Amino acid sequence: MSHDGRLRWLLRRGMKELDVMMERYYAARFEQAPPAEKAEFLRLVTLAEDPDIWAWTMGYEPVPEDYAVIIEQLRIYR
Repeated sequence: MSHDGRLRWLLRRGMKELDVMMERYYAARFEQAPPAEKAEFLRLVTLAEDPDIWAWTMGYEPVPEDYAVIIEQLRIYR
């Protein structure tokens, strides 16, 4: 599986709402995102759990500093 193929597979989450948000972000922003933001996104999709990502993007839980930039970006694509 190519690097892009693996990443696109990781965008498929257990929640349809997260699938949509991740796909929107990836299509609209990922390619031109700064390297640090891309790295943060990759950490998020490989390490964070769906309920946590959802709670952070919806503002139900405080966002960990490690994910502050990417969660702010994902909120744009909710």
